[in-house]
Amino acid sequence: MRKSFIAKLVAKPEKAADLEALQIELRALVHLHEPDCEIYELFKATDMPHTYFCVATFKSEAAFDHHMHIDFHDRLVPPILECLAEEMELSFHEAV
Repeated sequence: MRKSFIAKLVAKPEKAADLEALQIELRALVHLHEPDCEIYELFKATDMPHTYFCVATFKSEAAFDHHMHIDFHDRLVPPILECLAEEMELSFHEAV
């Protein structure tokens, strides 16, 4: 069963560029090192300032678990969270 998530990230105005750079680095590493991640993209909202959505789909629960424990995830996520103005909203979905 494929597993997906959508994360809503609202950046502190002065940290929006940092958030983008960190997420772009994370996306590149996911695409390079996680073949069981089918989709990993970042979208910038056009109607909500400093708001981003990260969308990801993994081939399985095991692929998602691998993503959550890979070394670059552990390195990049803490500084991403420091860029946020509010707590990240995270929802999980079953890809169809």
